[in-house]
This record gives sequence, structure tokens and C-alpha cells, in this order.
Amino acid sequence: MTQFDGELSPPFEIVEPASWRGPIIFNSPHSGSVYPLEFLNASRIDLAALRRSEDSFMDELIADLSDRGFPTVRVNFPRSYVDVNREPYELDPRMFTGRLPSFANTRSMRVAGGLGTIPRVVGDGQEIYRERLNVDEALGRIEALYKPYHRALRRLINKAHQAFGTVILMDCHSMPSIGVSRDEPRRPDIVIGDRYGTSCAALLPDVVEDVMSGLGYSIGRNKPYAGGFITEHYGNPASGLHTVQLELNRAIYMDERRRERSPRFAQVAADFAVLADALATVPLGDLGPFQAAAE
Repeated sequence: MTQFDGELSPPFEIVEPASWRGPIIFNSPHSGSVYPLEFLNASRIDLAALRRSEDSFMDELIADLSDRGFPTVRVNFPRSYVDVNREPYELDPRMFTGRLPSFANTRSMRVAGGLGTIPRVVGDGQEIYRERLNVDEALGRIEALYKPYHRALRRLINKAHQAFGTVILMDCHSMPSIGVSRDEPRRPDIVIGDRYGTSCAALLPDVVEDVMSGLGYSIGRNKPYAGGFITEHYGNPASGLHTVQLELNRAIYMDERRRERSPRFAQVAADFAVLADALATVPLGDLGPFQAAAE
């Protein structure tokens, strides 16, 4: 038991369909919006600023897919509190009092940018905390929230893999419509990330692009988002484990300033259902697992 069990109960939710239509899992790791009181009290910025890091409403866009035969996963705690799309111990020693474990990754690019497992800043670069955190507090969040989520996701992936011989994990995110840099070109409606062809069979991003472009969305590949820890960690196409990251432009489905669903919200959710149905028609044999050709 931890001090935030009551506020974050459950910390994440997995909804399995009564009957699976295929080994396709839709995951929303960054849409959590339940902010523990002790976190808000420790923050130097207000709730509105903290919420800028959220993939707001992404969990709702995919929620109905479980009724169509596809399991869904949603995280309820915010990424600014614990980011499950990082290695388990990407930690910035400048944030903490006390000594970090020797196995902590303190030198990753994400840590340098303030966006480790326990983030130092929100998405627009504002510092989160008034004071340094006790290292035991950070490790406690990882034990109580991060690790149970990944254990549950791994169990779900293994269940699909055992039943179907392959898995397609769609890792669903949203991005601000405008980048931090003014030099960045206009962002497309959707960015498909496959770690530059390493996290899934090439067929899957092509299917996503064909379906969504056919529905009128502009598409980008791997820039500015190629996929985070989840895409990289769970994507192993040689073993039949395929992960695709989807980044949806927030201006498509919400008012970013007011943080409200836009009139187009229901249509975007319906388009995700079209995408799920299309993925369910992909012949699993076309995905692998791949084996070396005979000599």
C-alpha cells in the first residue's frame, strides 16, 4: 500500500473484449489526468500547466474499440508524475536528495531534456518541482505504478502472442499542433512511428497510412516522433511482436487552449474504429515471425 492508492485506484485499466477479433492491442499511456494531491502541493506550476503534457482524451478516442473486439489499455496517472514510456530508471540526479541506484540511467537524451521516468519539466519546458524530491519517493512511484503497468501490459501481450502467434501493439499518443521550434515545419495530422522500420513489419505502417490518408488525414513518418520506450521495448518483429506508435495532432480533435473536445471528436473516434477493423483484416502470416531462409 502507498499513500496514493486511494487517489490512483486503479492506476491503469485494461479492458478485454468478450471475444478477440485479432491480436491487436490499443494502448494510451499518456492520457492520465488523475493528479495526486501531494504532487500538486509539491509543484511550482498550476494544474493547467501540468496538463499541457497530457495526451488529453486519447484514451476516450480508443475506448469503444474494446466493444469491437480489441483490448484497450489506459493509464490514469499523469505522465508528469510517472512516465511509463521511459526506461524504468531514467532519472536525473539533480532532481533528488539521496543517492540513485547504480543501475539508473542518468545520461540519456530524455533525462538531459528533463523528461525522464520522473520528469523534471512539463512538455513546454517549465520546471515542475519547488524542491528536490527524496530519492525514495521516486523509487516508490516506480515500484507502485510503473512496474505494475508494464507487468500487466506484458501479460496482455503474451496472452495475444500465445493465442495468435503474433501481436500488434498500437501505442496511441497525441502531439501539440505546433512544435517548440518556430523552424519546425507544420505538423501533419498523424505521425506514424516505427523506430525507422525496426519495431514492426513494414506492412503495418503502410496499412495505417493507407487507411488514415484515405479518410483525409495528412501523414508523416518517424519525424518528429519515431517511437519511445514502449515502441522500442515491445517491438520485436523477428519474434512476431509488432509495435506502432501513432501521434495524433491535437488540433484535429480538441481545442488545445481550452482543453475541450472539438465537434470533430466523434468522427475521429469513428475513424480509429475504421483503422482497427482494417488492421484486423491483415493476414497474420504476412507479419511473421520471420525466419531465415534455407541455405
